Amino acid sequence: MPNNSGPIDPAAGPKWALAGRIVTMDPKSTVVMDGAVWVADAAIAAITKRGDPAPDGFDGVTPLETGGTVFPGLIELHNHIAYNALPLWQVPKLYTNRDQWGNTPAYQQLVTGPMKTIGEATELLPALVRYVECKALVGGVTTTQGIALFSAPGLRRYYRGIVRNIEETGDKLLPEAGSRIADVDASNPQAFLAEIEKKTCFLLHLSEGTDAAAHAHFQALRLPGNKWAIAPSLAGIHCVALAPADFKVMAGSSASMVWSPFSNLLLYGQTANVAAAVSAGAPSKPFKIGLGSDWSPSGSKSLFGELKVARVYSQNNGNVFGDEQIVRLATSAGAEILSWDKVVGSLEVGKRADLVVVAGQNDASPLAPLFEGDERAVQLVAINGTPRYGTPAMLVADGPGLEKFTVGGDPRVLYLTQETEDPDVAALGYGAAQARLADALENIKAIRLEQESRHGPETLASAPLVHAGHPRLALDEFEYTAFTQRPHLPLDGTLTGPIDRPQAAAPPISSLLAPVQLDPLTVADHTAWFDTVGHEQNLPSYLVPGLRTLYAS
Repeated sequence: MPNNSGPIDPAAGPKWALAGRIVTMDPKSTVVMDGAVWVADAAIAAITKRGDPAPDGFDGVTPLETGGTVFPGLIELHNHIAYNALPLWQVPKLYTNRDQWGNTPAYQQLVTGPMKTIGEATELLPALVRYVECKALVGGVTTTQGIALFSAPGLRRYYRGIVRNIEETGDKLLPEAGSRIADVDASNPQAFLAEIEKKTCFLLHLSEGTDAAAHAHFQALRLPGNKWAIAPSLAGIHCVALAPADFKVMAGSSASMVWSPFSNLLLYGQTANVAAAVSAGAPSKPFKIGLGSDWSPSGSKSLFGELKVARVYSQNNGNVFGDEQIVRLATSAGAEILSWDKVVGSLEVGKRADLVVVAGQNDASPLAPLFEGDERAVQLVAINGTPRYGTPAMLVADGPGLEKFTVGGDPRVLYLTQETEDPDVAALGYGAAQARLADALENIKAIRLEQESRHGPETLASAPLVHAGHPRLALDEFEYTAFTQRPHLPLDGTLTGPIDRPQAAAPPISSLLAPVQLDPLTVADHTAWFDTVGHEQNLPSYLVPGLRTLYAS
């Protein structure tokens, strides 16, 4: 039976509807102040104004009154999502490039050691996948980067989950993006260019930092004859060291960038010159910018929080972006960078029903509710027409595949059933995953000692432990997997770009480890979050007060 005026039952049928304020993010910036979105068979069937007749085929379907604002689902273009179980790192000093902080003792204890341990523990991976994916869902994220496994150098696959994975979509209408390039191609200019031209989107780290070494990473893309190893598919992640002229080069090649302001500010005290990036485009061909929260050790918990950082940064730096432009970074612009804009990124008839409902309506500024309040403001998240997360008022709380839990003390419901999901993840609910992962991180040293007793004392500089039939996390950030997340093209005979893995000898990983607290799912569940962020020494003075205001609104 179709859903009527009560909470939506995701297993009851393919047709349902929501009433409220509809912020479409279409090319005309259409906002339906009081209307309804009608969903059928994974797609948006109609968008109507209140009082209009129901679309054909929706007899008996009454739109659920949300009292809130409906937005397109959030599209995240940069997130090392496997790391989002780890807490925020207290950055000890100001860094000027990526190479400087990856081998510090505190980072190794908090990030490198725990992730290498979890990466080897196959039995923990389903819990990790389930937890970090739910962390994205409760932040309104419907698309993000995936979690890769590898069983030998060069052999890898991605976990199949609930949230859309940009690298492995399984959908011919959603071309898969690249995010890692073979080591052999990363250091050869012509091979690099040929490789990135094979896809419609290739997301690669670029110029991470503020110093000459970070800038050299971009300069190395120059080819003989004043040409560049840049294609329209290239989406440069971070781009902190790029100068205005560099953004002109990027725009001239129809490339794009992905902005992660919180992580940049936390590590380097500054972020990409987004004002110069915007200016590099033309009115008829804007320079495309997407948004990503990076990872929880030095970034926001989800894109819901990163939107707030972007807004506070913009308001304190010449109002680079208005609210609509910021929301587009995480919706329509993200879809354009992926070449998915015919399918997702806005609420339009015929597009996939990826949407998020947030509490409240603002007549003067219809987009403002997306920036206001903590994660409890997220009332419903649907992906491909299936409601996946919401309040009991939006989503039925009892039935097959449904799980009740709380966010900031408020009741919420998850619907995690999906036929195409990895079986080992599908068998695990959120609550069980959270408990298993919290226990593992608390006992991370004992787990590592047991691994070392079986396989020998691996160090941070060792090749990862890989055995037949024993795939593990592909931790390209600090292990050799035959792939890298950034180009390493030569400049004046020297390869550029951060080293992807520790090179020096190191003690056994177990000697570095201490108990780690599982990062809470949301800011609403993390009472110490503002105190923790307030002690981060590299953040500009305006950021934390600005965030407090938005989270409290």
